[in-house]
Amino acid sequence: MVVLIGGGAYAVASRGSDFGARREVAGGQSSSSTTRPFQPIVTEPTTSVPATTVVADPLPEPPLAPPREGDPAVMALQQRLADLGYDIGPIDGLAGWRTHYTIMAFQKAEGLSRTGEDGAALREALAQASPPAPMVPGGAPNRVEIDLDRQILFLWKGGQLARILSVSTGNGEYYCDDFGDCDTAITPTGEFRIGRKASGLEVSTLGELWDPMYFYGGIAIHGSPSIPAYPASHGCVRVPMYASASLFNQVPSGTMVYVVGNGPSAAETAAPPDEPVQVPDPPPPPPPEVPVTTTPASTTPPFTAPSAPIAPTTTTTTTIRGGFGF
Repeated sequence: MVVLIGGGAYAVASRGSDFGARREVAGGQSSSSTTRPFQPIVTEPTTSVPATTVVADPLPEPPLAPPREGDPAVMALQQRLADLGYDIGPIDGLAGWRTHYTIMAFQKAEGLSRTGEDGAALREALAQASPPAPMVPGGAPNRVEIDLDRQILFLWKGGQLARILSVSTGNGEYYCDDFGDCDTAITPTGEFRIGRKASGLEVSTLGELWDPMYFYGGIAIHGSPSIPAYPASHGCVRVPMYASASLFNQVPSGTMVYVVGNGPSAAETAAPPDEPVQVPDPPPPPPPEVPVTTTPASTTPPFTAPSAPIAPTTTTTTTIRGGFGF
């Protein structure tokens, strides 16, 4: 069928195989033709499409920090100290307080300057050193040996050297506690046995005792944050904080303690009372203090006893009288 409109014409194809194609003719001439497929209009019910939440891909986990790498030279130093029986702890090449105090213990044992620092003299001495000999060759197989002159402690287990620690013992000075009781700070020489032990913190009139092991009245081996190169305590044997708990577990009650060196014996020194206060919920152990390494024991200035007791000082720590401590 042909429809004439205003001098022009549209030709519409009949239904057939080419149904859906349309050719446009203008002015009786055929134009360039295009064929488009027929797209029927389909009416569908309108439905609401729920909003879609787009979840972003999780961010990748940050990479783990690389493990700290120890210094090979420090690691070799630590291994050599361990081979000689010193309590160096993990061989990790990371120089810290434990390495500092262990170097000092070696320097004390070998008669070197007590600096706690590495150096050429230390390396040379380490290369030539051998494990220390027992101070009490005929002592009990399980024993603690304390050398007042060198300020070191040896622990022997089954006749074998188990560990060597730097210590600080009684400084020989006159002192008074907060109650006005005065005495001289002495760690007596002689043979003793570990008696009462207390895990954790105890407080006496003279200070804090961590994991104390009493061997002569109120005189104990105990942990302390301050282990200088020379005698500095009121009579107790201070050991480094990192060693107090493990030493406590290694030394049962009844273990022999031999204190040797230059000093009055137990026969010349009355045992102080053992009456400290145990703290039920002790605070975390304190960090070590900066050690003083420039004043050896032989150059400690002399101390003159005062003619009258020192006036008590005010303290906020609740204690009872007794116990040497610190």
